[in-house]
Amino acid sequence: MGDDYPSTFRSEPMSSVELYIPTEVAHDTVTELGELGNVQFKDLNPNVNPFQRSFVGEIRRFEDMARKIRFFINQIEREKDPILIRPLSDSAPLITVGPRAACTIDELDEVLGEHEARLLQMNESYKTLSERTKELIEARHVLRETAVFFDKAETQQSEVRSSFDDSSAPLLQYDDRETQHSSILQFELEFVAGTIERSHIPTLERVLWRLLRGNLYMNHTDIAEPFVDPVTGVETRKNVFIIFAHGEAILAKIRKVAESMGATLYPIDANADKRADSLREVTVRLEDLQTVLYHTGLTRRSELVTIGENLSRWQDVVRKEKAIYETMNLFNYDVRRKTLVAAGWCPTRDLIIIQTALRRATEESGTNVVPILHELPTNKTPPTFVRTNKFTEGFQAIMDSYGIATYQEVNPGLFAIITFPFLFAVMFGDVGHGLIILFASIYMIANERKWARSNLGEITAMFFSGRYIILLMGLFSVYTGLMYNDVFSRTLYIWRSGWDFVDVNGIETGVPNGHVYPFGLDPAWRTADNGLVFANSYKMKMSVVLGVIHMTFALCLQLPNHIKFKRPLEIYTNFIPQMIFLQSIFGYLVVCILYKWSVDWTTRTTEPPSLLNMLIAMLLSPGKIDPLTQLYPGQGFVQVVLVLLAVVCVPWMLCAKPYFEWKEMQKIQSQGYVGLDHHDALRHSTDEVLEHEEEGNGRAAIEQMEEEHEQHNFGDVVVHQVIHTIEYCLGCISHTASYLRLWALSLAHAQLSEVLWSMTLENFLGMPGITGIIALAIIGSLWFGTTVFILCIMEGLSAFLHALRLHWVEANSKHYQGEGYPFTPLSFAKLEEKD
Repeated sequence: MGDDYPSTFRSEPMSSVELYIPTEVAHDTVTELGELGNVQFKDLNPNVNPFQRSFVGEIRRFEDMARKIRFFINQIEREKDPILIRPLSDSAPLITVGPRAACTIDELDEVLGEHEARLLQMNESYKTLSERTKELIEARHVLRETAVFFDKAETQQSEVRSSFDDSSAPLLQYDDRETQHSSILQFELEFVAGTIERSHIPTLERVLWRLLRGNLYMNHTDIAEPFVDPVTGVETRKNVFIIFAHGEAILAKIRKVAESMGATLYPIDANADKRADSLREVTVRLEDLQTVLYHTGLTRRSELVTIGENLSRWQDVVRKEKAIYETMNLFNYDVRRKTLVAAGWCPTRDLIIIQTALRRATEESGTNVVPILHELPTNKTPPTFVRTNKFTEGFQAIMDSYGIATYQEVNPGLFAIITFPFLFAVMFGDVGHGLIILFASIYMIANERKWARSNLGEITAMFFSGRYIILLMGLFSVYTGLMYNDVFSRTLYIWRSGWDFVDVNGIETGVPNGHVYPFGLDPAWRTADNGLVFANSYKMKMSVVLGVIHMTFALCLQLPNHIKFKRPLEIYTNFIPQMIFLQSIFGYLVVCILYKWSVDWTTRTTEPPSLLNMLIAMLLSPGKIDPLTQLYPGQGFVQVVLVLLAVVCVPWMLCAKPYFEWKEMQKIQSQGYVGLDHHDALRHSTDEVLEHEEEGNGRAAIEQMEEEHEQHNFGDVVVHQVIHTIEYCLGCISHTASYLRLWALSLAHAQLSEVLWSMTLENFLGMPGITGIIALAIIGSLWFGTTVFILCIMEGLSAFLHALRLHWVEANSKHYQGEGYPFTPLSFAKLEEKD
């Protein structure tokens, strides 16, 4: 593929650019580039403290505005009745570019401040009124409950504990002189009344009993309705209590203990008339206060509704403006030219689009000074940028999680679009289960516009972001399910079987009938006694075949990398011996598996050999073949040649590259070349270079000198090659064995599905009558639910993780460097996604 053709085979070609932006159009220019989202800016002030940069004041201003918006959001979220926040797509945008941009921002700041001040004032008033209302409600309950207690005491003539001062005087007694006209019971004992949290009542009783040694009488009753804190919204359950005691000292102790436990005390008169007057007064005041509180709440809600109408666009403007000034803090100010100097990276094929955006920014700002864009030569490694769409971004994210590809390296995310769902489906193969996840992905895709604007929650958003991965996983699972002839652990009889079962000496035996089942496994194997053994052997060998093919393909991706980066030595010293080593052992094993499948062993005089034993004998005793288990003629000679090739490849990989590197070092040293430091290079600069510096290319020259290639001595090369060779040789064995997980998980999935069917639906399919229908409906629902949650979700996640490991470890280790860094442009769209 040509470098100028856009594709995901490699990352995009990137250009190092330098911008000269006049100060009067700087804001509008960065705004246009942020909307475009394809320029990554460098920090040209790395040694300047963040608090000493040019636009710190503006950033602090927008941080304060963002704080006010967060305050508004918090207030809206705490409302019991939800308040609608108008979405950004339905809101009129605020114009923050052009000559009136500064006025718009000032007006927005003023509006936010006014709303915050009003809301704070209303919150404070609402809090004060709520606290006063709570106090009046508590006082009303105290007056009512104490009145009930006094009424009970008036009608009862029971004795109460005597005081210690006069053993003959009752604790509660009548005063005839006071009751002649009012007929109301009076008490000689004084009392304390108030409210306290219900959970503190037992503690208060125990403490007072021990402190006063039983010299008190206490009564309490529950308040039915809870008290809600206006700030936190926490509900509190309270009780009314009244404590009778004798003496000021004891009463003082009671008040201190009660207040220490959070009780609220209220002065209650013992006279019934005065209590009635107090109750009427409290009731009138409470009604007035509740009216004021209700209107205050309405006014506050009206204010929040007004804020909700504009909150999205305010938040969008503040978020963008803060990002703009944070980006402008990365720029350098050229005093002589009175311009801002910016440097960064952008895709090469977007240069024309960026220049168009710069001209548009100039027109919007109302000036005639156009920002200047220079493309600079540089030796610095550009960031890696792979252009994706909604279909490919999920697969690319899987590879980027392993490591960002080195710049212009072959991108494995392109091939993962097919290989990842296919390897998943090999472990998950079932037509029914594949259709379930396929329909789930189609549903998410059909509603993607609606769901993309919704807050889905962490888990649902994770599945939604991978909806196209799930789509392909479902399609491939249906395909492999047809290959396995498996539908919810049942068999499909689509075509005529190739086996007929006949009775031979009382044993039902399968006999070929001349037909060949055209696609997938023959359904006759499902009922055969050795069906599980056959499926086991088939899937195990298939796993090895697919694994070797996958590793071979991954190894072949080294070749375009070496050609692209002009590393012919790597081809001859690494790629070729690695390929020969892999194919001479494991490639040969794959060929033997395919050949063994193609042979009709009923017509052969020899027994079919065990390929695992054959491979072990090939390495331990090459050339020795048992005639009874010979796979093909000339097998001994072929295996000797292959073993010799594998043995030769080890020193080839081990020694060839260090030798050529050593020869190159000797050649350079024999020519008398020595390295020059930065000062010598700058001292011999020509007039032409100085002229380029004057035109703005001086920074590129400095960057070239700053970025030197890392130098290695010969010892480092040898150690690296030894480690690489050992890792590769051992990895070929372990990675091939690792692909057996395809067989293991496929077998486990099929058996678990079989067990689930046999323990649920199979026992209820033949039940007659209405009872059978009801039982079938209940058990069918249970079966379907467990199928979805256990087999599709849990088993699906397990197969997903194993497919992920096969790509990250077994495949990527063969070719993927993953030493790049991501392209992170200023993009307003990505800011919205983060929020």
